[in-house]
Amino acid sequence: MNEVTSLQVFKAIRRIVRAIDLRSREVSRKTGLTIPQIVVLQSIRDLGEVTTKALSENADLSSATVVTILDKVEEKGLIERYRSKSDRRIVHAKLTKAGLEMVSNLPGLLHEEFENKFDQCTRSEQETLLRSIEQIAEMLNAHKLDAAPMLVTTKVPE
Repeated sequence: MNEVTSLQVFKAIRRIVRAIDLRSREVSRKTGLTIPQIVVLQSIRDLGEVTTKALSENADLSSATVVTILDKVEEKGLIERYRSKSDRRIVHAKLTKAGLEMVSNLPGLLHEEFENKFDQCTRSEQETLLRSIEQIAEMLNAHKLDAAPMLVTTKVPE
């Protein structure tokens, strides 16, 4: 009987990590943005004018990471920040016109082939895949980590 070993699981995880890393580099080259920056911009698009805390929760990134990302995308003119009129301690972020244009033209974060195959799965199969991946993340204690380390790519030589 062919037994599944933890080494086989490890090798499969390594292939997934490698595929995500390659895609992250490709997307970063095309857009000039890191994957975490894209995730934050998409969260702002989805949530509207939003606080750092809400962005942090939605993007699965620490508040400190989100603030650093907001600084960088604000420098690029993709967002603007402003203080709440009701509570000056609260800072909101919203997409600028350039930010809206950028977000509407972003490539998918995962390979198109994956997205097509995933879309062809039944809802039950999709849920099973998600539960399995979440269970693996929990086994690795990765469920305690924010997504930033996995999503940050290194600079690729051109």
